[in-house]
Amino acid sequence: MKIDRAVVKSLPLFDKMSDDDLDALLSRATSRRVAPGEAVFEQGRPATNFYLLLHGRLKVTQVTEDGQQIIVRVVHPGDLFGFARALQRTDYPGTAIAAADSVTLCWATDLWPSFVEHNPRLAVSAMQTIGQRLEEAHTRIREMSTEEVERRVAHAVLRLTKTAGRKEGEGIRIDFPISRQDIAEMTGTTLHTVSRILSAWEAKGLVEGGRQKLLICDLAGLALLADTPKE
Repeated sequence: MKIDRAVVKSLPLFDKMSDDDLDALLSRATSRRVAPGEAVFEQGRPATNFYLLLHGRLKVTQVTEDGQQIIVRVVHPGDLFGFARALQRTDYPGTAIAAADSVTLCWATDLWPSFVEHNPRLAVSAMQTIGQRLEEAHTRIREMSTEEVERRVAHAVLRLTKTAGRKEGEGIRIDFPISRQDIAEMTGTTLHTVSRILSAWEAKGLVEGGRQKLLICDLAGLALLADTPKE
C-alpha cells in the first residue's frame, strides 16, 4: 500500500519535518490496513516493530495474571505505539486490536535508536506518550481504589469524549465502535454492571446507546455525576 506523504505531513509529529527527511523516514516504513478485530501485535510476542497509527482506532488490551482482560489504552490517529525498545522491553506488553478500519505505518524495532537520534520530535513524542500512560495508569488506579463503579464508568466515558468525541446534533458521538464489554474492560468491572449503569443513564437522558455506539446527550450532567460521590 502506497504511503501518501501529505497524510503523514498533516500529523503534528511530522508537520515541521522537511520533505527530504520525511521521505527518508517513510522509505524505511511499510503500511498495513488492519480490519476491525484484527491484531497488529499480541501480548508477549517479540517486539520486532514499532508503529504509527495513520487512520482508525486501536484498543490495547492486557491479560492479567488471573486471566482478566482489561483495556489499558485507546490508540488514536497520529499516536506512536508498540515502541517496546523505548521501555527497555523485548516483547509487547499488550495486544493492539483494531476497533475500526485502521491504517498503520510500521518500522523495524532495530531502527528505533537511529530514528530518535535523527528525529528528536519522535523521542519527545515517545516520552510524552510514556508520561501520559503513567498518568492514565495512576488515575485509573486511584479511581478503582476510591470510587464506586458508576463514577469510574463516567470518567472513562468522559475521557473518550475528549479523545474520540465527534459533535453530532446536540450531543457528542464516540467516533469508533465501542461495546459495553469494552467499557467494562476499561473500568475493571463486569458487563452486567456496565449494562445496568448505561440503561439508567439512558432513562435519565444522559446518553443514547446502540450496538457498539454511544452518544453523550448531556455532557454537563455526566461530568457532574463523575465528580459527585454518592453519600
